Amino acid sequence: MKRIYLDHAATTPIHPSVKQTMREAMEESFGNPSSIHHFGRESRKRLDEARATMAKSINTNYESIIFTSGGTEANNLAIFGTAYANQDKGKHIITTQIEHHAVLHPCEQLEKEGFDVTYLPVDENGIIDIMDLKNALRKDTILVTIMFANNETGMKQPIQMIGNMLGKRNITFHTDAVQAYGIEEIDVEQLRIDLLTVSSHKIYGPKGIGFLYKRDGVNLVQRLYGGEQERTWRSGTENTLAIEGFKKAVELLMEERNGRNEHYQQLSERLLQTLDEREVDYNVNGELDSEHHVPNILNLSFSGMDVEMFLTNLDLSGVAVSSGSACTAGSIDPSHVIKAMYGEDSERLRNSIRFSFGKDNNIEDMEQVAERIQSIVNRLASNV
Repeated sequence: MKRIYLDHAATTPIHPSVKQTMREAMEESFGNPSSIHHFGRESRKRLDEARATMAKSINTNYESIIFTSGGTEANNLAIFGTAYANQDKGKHIITTQIEHHAVLHPCEQLEKEGFDVTYLPVDENGIIDIMDLKNALRKDTILVTIMFANNETGMKQPIQMIGNMLGKRNITFHTDAVQAYGIEEIDVEQLRIDLLTVSSHKIYGPKGIGFLYKRDGVNLVQRLYGGEQERTWRSGTENTLAIEGFKKAVELLMEERNGRNEHYQQLSERLLQTLDEREVDYNVNGELDSEHHVPNILNLSFSGMDVEMFLTNLDLSGVAVSSGSACTAGSIDPSHVIKAMYGEDSERLRNSIRFSFGKDNNIEDMEQVAERIQSIVNRLASNV
């Protein structure tokens, strides 16, 4: 039985070229980049080159990239850092109901500390109404944090419209772009983004490394204290080995992105086509047009199925997918994203599965997955 991995939105395997780059870096450059001797300077040179690569990938300057341990730390630095630095101007923050928990939980913590947070609703396609955002803005609004592309459904928010609106009001705009960075061409100047979060392990790089883009002039309060690394925004010796791998993953992404996206689109279309041919009953969660949806994520609802039983049977059949939900105490909680889209009484909360495609998946994989899904659906339905 061939095992098929369709959970790339959770994490991607490390690209072979990234592995090779990290092996070479491990042997050739071990110095602390803060040291002034030869070995330190060699590491500093590599660190500077990586920072320049990250900056170029989103059309910004070298000094705007702050390396972090990943997306969660970058989101926390952006949200807490902005809130604490601007609380004398106001304590109102705007986000959405469908953010990643690395955004929602910091916002909830700030509420406990006296900040006021507005959670914008979304429509059945998982997209905010830009007028809801406009109406939510107040004189004391200091931060708007809205994700670029949703990690469960792949639906994109109107980032350009948001950036234009907030830029005129001098309100800090942060976007969690962890799921979008590997797919979208992002120009932070054109989109008028102030803070942007990226993670390496979503683009075939190593885990434990990411960056926060910070526009020049945006004020933050640092969260980690110690040395003066990352221009004091993030103390701690830089993870130069992981940064080397991250740099290589970004270089490959810039070269291959268009081809990867076309491949993901073909995989998505073939999976849906084969499910239709096999007369499997499903609904798409969200809207699959390219303007509002990234091609590598597909969220489907299977009528009559129980998500926990379905996931278990898929795993036993060799298909690795997810529900996008958090497992707690042996049970699977309903997705807050699907709940925001369809309501707390929707059947889709209990039968939605996320498929996220990778560069090494192929058309035959999609046909096999559809075949295995049909078998599982028929078997589970007959046991009801």
